[in-house]
Amino acid sequence: MRKTAAAKLPKPLRKPAYFPSEQVLTRTFPPELARQREFEEYHFIGFDFSQTNLSGWRFSECLFENCNLAGANIGNTAFQNVAFVGCKLLGLPFHACREMLFGVHFDQCQLDYASFQGRVLPNTRFVGCTLQEADFTQADLSKAVFQDCMLRRTVFRQTRLLGTDFTTAQEVSLDPAQNEVKHARFALHSLPGLLAHFDLDIVSA
Repeated sequence: MRKTAAAKLPKPLRKPAYFPSEQVLTRTFPPELARQREFEEYHFIGFDFSQTNLSGWRFSECLFENCNLAGANIGNTAFQNVAFVGCKLLGLPFHACREMLFGVHFDQCQLDYASFQGRVLPNTRFVGCTLQEADFTQADLSKAVFQDCMLRRTVFRQTRLLGTDFTTAQEVSLDPAQNEVKHARFALHSLPGLLAHFDLDIVSA
């Protein structure tokens, strides 16, 4: 099991909420932004970035709403305090994003098969998301919240889960012996998923 030195957690990031009116874009870029690769305080609505090469692009204090990024190339992409609402993010390799100032929020998103391997994500909120077979191996999810999320076959291995909130998550399955789980919070219905790795038979009274 990976040992992580104790460190003070950063304060939770505030979800970006201010966007100049001219930086609220729907579906397509205006011609003057066609070659731009850095965006700060932009609100993207209904964009289809699927299979798009976003490598090297930088997004700071941005909001993606009802956008499709499935299959996008996000290697070396910077997501610096970026929110995703109602987005398709299937299979995205967030582990390949730029590390500097990485910060994300997810609401009602499809994150199945996404990879967060090794990402530092303290205080990150996942709200109403599906994370089937997503991978959090060696990630830091201290005090993260999985609110009303589906975690079927989600991978937690050598993951830092100090104070992580799973109380409203569904189908949680992880091995407490292979993760740091001190003060993590689980609902009673998650007990079978925590004991499955010990070959125990859980029966109702």
